[in-house]
Amino acid sequence: MSKEINRRDFLKAATVTSTVLVAGDILSSRSFAQGAIRLPETEKITITIITDNYYDALRPDYKIAKRFTPPLNAYISKTFLHAEHGLAYHVETVVHDESHNFLFDYGLDFQGVKRNVELLSIDFTKLEALGLSHDHMDHQGALVDLLKAKREVMRTGIPFYVGEQTFVGTYMKRPDGSIVSLGMKREEIESLGFVKIVEINDPTPIIPGAYLLGNIEQVTDYEKIPPVFLAKKGNDFVQETFIGEQAVILNVKGKGLVVLSGCAHRGIVNTIRQGQKMTGIEKVHAVIGGFHLIGAKPELIQRTIADFKVIAPDYIVPTHCTGFEAITAFAREMPDQFIINTVGTRYIFTT
Repeated sequence: MSKEINRRDFLKAATVTSTVLVAGDILSSRSFAQGAIRLPETEKITITIITDNYYDALRPDYKIAKRFTPPLNAYISKTFLHAEHGLAYHVETVVHDESHNFLFDYGLDFQGVKRNVELLSIDFTKLEALGLSHDHMDHQGALVDLLKAKREVMRTGIPFYVGEQTFVGTYMKRPDGSIVSLGMKREEIESLGFVKIVEINDPTPIIPGAYLLGNIEQVTDYEKIPPVFLAKKGNDFVQETFIGEQAVILNVKGKGLVVLSGCAHRGIVNTIRQGQKMTGIEKVHAVIGGFHLIGAKPELIQRTIADFKVIAPDYIVPTHCTGFEAITAFAREMPDQFIINTVGTRYIFTT
């Protein structure tokens, strides 16, 4: 696609911005007073990016982002962090002066993720829970081997939270028309012998100070699931709905919500709104995660940004499947809130 076409598309998209802002005003007028849950306030939240699509060993700390510093001998020992088309997080909350830890998503390549876990000093003895956003290889491909490698130090019966229909199978149609499976089997997890699968569809606490959203409503008219994602109904392939896809919601004392998404296939704006509705808290402090705008048309990116401007988070950290065009658009249009993500970054939120 030429530069002229890109420019024309973005100019065309800009003409819908005023309409979108009106839609955003409607969204912002919704009442969130009757929250379904009481989300505990945290004194501190630390979200560590174990793996993601991009790594920059020279990027400095910035605002809430504490970058990973390679070891002094890194250039000799080649002990740099691994980046991939995958995503994995470690989350720590501090509530009433007590620390709590869990993992959310696990990346794709076991060897790379394992090395990152070791370089980042992620302590598996302290893990209280495991969570999965959705059953795609780039979010769970390293899971089973990672748990096997760490089983001797992990607590027996550790809960593994997943959304409904996680193990029914999920597929993608490739450009050549072939269909590839992206999922994992329930037996792979059960055979480990020390992990307890917990399927959810309602808001669910995963550790003190952190909830999984449960099923996410699709309320926007523009956040659609791409037709390349498929599920099986009987012997037929049908459109995937990602009904069980999960996101994490947290609450920084005095500052508002932190929303952590995997891919947000059901829409990143829908995900944020679900968190606001669920908690009754309208103020959003930060949004971190995949926004699934990779390959999206310029007008879709513009509509998403318009609603972000209405939501007005203090920080925006796009990761993974957000896509270059959307990432650069956020950086250009919301520069004071935007933070570029790199593997190994720790995002630290305090009161």
